[in-house]
Amino acid sequence: MPRRAAPAESLQLSLFDVAVPAAAPEAVSAVPRAPIPTPVPMPEPAAPQRESVVAVFRHPQADREIRLREHLVAYALRRVRRRTIGFIVGAEGLAVNAPRWVGISDIESALREKADWILRKLAEQQDRAQRQLQAKVDWRDGAAVPFLGETVIVVLDARATGAMLNTDAQSLPGVPRLTLHVGLPHTATPEQIRDAVQSWLQRQAKRVFQERVNHFADKLGVRCTRLSLSSAQTRWGSASADGSIRLNWRLVHFALTTIDYVVTHELAHLREMNHSPRFWDVVRSVLPDYERVRGSLKDDSLPVFD
Repeated sequence: MPRRAAPAESLQLSLFDVAVPAAAPEAVSAVPRAPIPTPVPMPEPAAPQRESVVAVFRHPQADREIRLREHLVAYALRRVRRRTIGFIVGAEGLAVNAPRWVGISDIESALREKADWILRKLAEQQDRAQRQLQAKVDWRDGAAVPFLGETVIVVLDARATGAMLNTDAQSLPGVPRLTLHVGLPHTATPEQIRDAVQSWLQRQAKRVFQERVNHFADKLGVRCTRLSLSSAQTRWGSASADGSIRLNWRLVHFALTTIDYVVTHELAHLREMNHSPRFWDVVRSVLPDYERVRGSLKDDSLPVFD
């Protein structure tokens, strides 16, 4: 009897069993008899294969899944008090907020209708997570950190006091020319190295930002009454009507042209507290190509310190 085909869940690709030919019957008389043909079993059909999946996006709290185009999306369904179905695509994946009275079929129909948007956002989040992983700093001797658009190599040097930037290194193609000598032994912990480098970067940020604020305030005819650093997660800077300016210290990773754009943007608010055409005319008066520079804030990835 031929072997039964493996179920689809096993994902095995079976061909078919080859039967062993039956032995020819012995002769019972001298009269030759035609040989009895050996029965040949029909080939077993191959086990059905699952439709291929290009990518899988799975939310950690996923309780349902759906195929969108050629992708498998496992999403977290939350029943909430609202009148419509809402989709949230975040770093964890897709979450769907739906009223209690909406059936699963209606939810899946809405998901398929928004499939292109959902898949695009999921891919963007996945790409962002990958870039953040690659940008994570390995805090050790030889760690690389961006500073004013260049790469600085951290050198643990117990003889150094604090942290000192060395710009005299011989410049070779593809080799960073800047080294930051940090007064720590090679036995220092990653946290100690991180804190020392971050403290140095913040001091440099305050110095560089103050120089650029003074420079562009004169050009724009405005007065900055106070400059402070921020660690905001979503804002590069802010300005108040009293003339105070706050700038994110992480801007120190970018090239000076990018810093100048953010500084000019905030100083321009001291003349126009809005984003009207008049405001952008103020920015353009000192930075004619600000639109090109502004894109670098979106395109570049910040190093991940933690």
